[in-house]
Amino acid sequence: MAAIDERKAEQAGLASAELGVVLLSALNALADAGEAEQACRLAGRACMALRRQDGGQWRRFNALLHRLAPRTGPVGASRKTSV
Repeated sequence: MAAIDERKAEQAGLASAELGVVLLSALNALADAGEAEQACRLAGRACMALRRQDGGQWRRFNALLHRLAPRTGPVGASRKTSV
């Protein structure tokens, strides 16, 4: 029974890692399309979600967040919206 539980946990970890790769790619594409601020906001949310459960994934999203941050506006500045 323990071997089955370990296998399920390993499969869940692999699925989580694969989803992390997909999300990182999507956030990079979003930033490359001119939406770096939105990509940073989403990367920050991913960091929050992963902070205590998966340190490796957290580091990847944190690195992306810091890499994209210079491509955004000043902190606290609101985005201009067209009406």
